Amino acid sequence: MAYLAAKALLSGLIIAIVSEVAKRSPGLGALIASLPLISILAMIWLWRDTSDIARIATHSEATFWLVLPTLPMFLVLPWLLRQGTTFWSALGVSCLLTFALYLITLWLLPRFGIEI
Repeated sequence: MAYLAAKALLSGLIIAIVSEVAKRSPGLGALIASLPLISILAMIWLWRDTSDIARIATHSEATFWLVLPTLPMFLVLPWLLRQGTTFWSALGVSCLLTFALYLITLWLLPRFGIEI
């Protein structure tokens, strides 16, 4: 249980650091947020828990494919905000778009021989 709490604490700490840095410098906060820190930590935890190279390789490749449908959100959200859409509405639309793109991605990948 202590191990799980340590993992959660470290992961949460990264999120807290990003939000605090972004208050002072949005660009630097974005740089830190764009680093694959959570993915790297997940791979480290997975290695420590399983030592399964194949599982880590599959996880890493699946992460690549599943990052792609999230990218439009980072263009749609600021566009909506700059058009005068309220924050919560813009965030909701962006999340719905991301969800729809996830579904499309999960439908398309097997058709190209990519299993995740």
